[in-house]
Amino acid sequence: MAPFSVLCVCMGNICRSPMAERLLVADLAALGAEPDLVYVHGAGTGGWHAGEPMDPQAARQVLARGGDTKGFKARRLLAEHVDASDLVLTATAEQVDFVVSLRPDAAARTFVWGQFARLLPAVTADLPAAGRDADSIHARGVALVDLVDKARDEVLDEDDLADPWGRPDDFFGIVADQVQALTRPLARALLSR
Repeated sequence: MAPFSVLCVCMGNICRSPMAERLLVADLAALGAEPDLVYVHGAGTGGWHAGEPMDPQAARQVLARGGDTKGFKARRLLAEHVDASDLVLTATAEQVDFVVSLRPDAAARTFVWGQFARLLPAVTADLPAAGRDADSIHARGVALVDLVDKARDEVLDEDDLADPWGRPDDFFGIVADQVQALTRPLARALLSR
């Protein structure tokens, strides 16, 4: 079975989604996950930054929090990225609409970042036991997405991640904090026994 796959989406794929992608990988690694157990990738709805490196301010946040920025290149969101993902997390509600317009069948697995973070704690008790193999983590991840989808509520204004592009370093820090408010509990939910 393929690893559980998480797609992180923002507009340009140089600030928010790269921070989310690389911080989730770091949080999974900190819990002892092998790199091939969860596949985390990102893309941007705009696509005009395709091939570019991560924004330097975003990269500083990732590095300061134990993540790795090596080899990152922005990419434009394609339907095939959505098809290859078990969970799609977007920076904004508008980007959820974009994902669902590409792939209507992805609606049940596509969430605004903050919405998923709000709903996650309420459903983790109902998850199946997890092992540390790809099949167990994939099954637990799929069950988690299904439970959060069933608990889905209306997106709140504060569920969107503000775009830090062009803002000062401290604003990037605030957004990185919001990102890790989900990456850490999501990593624990996928890997906990």
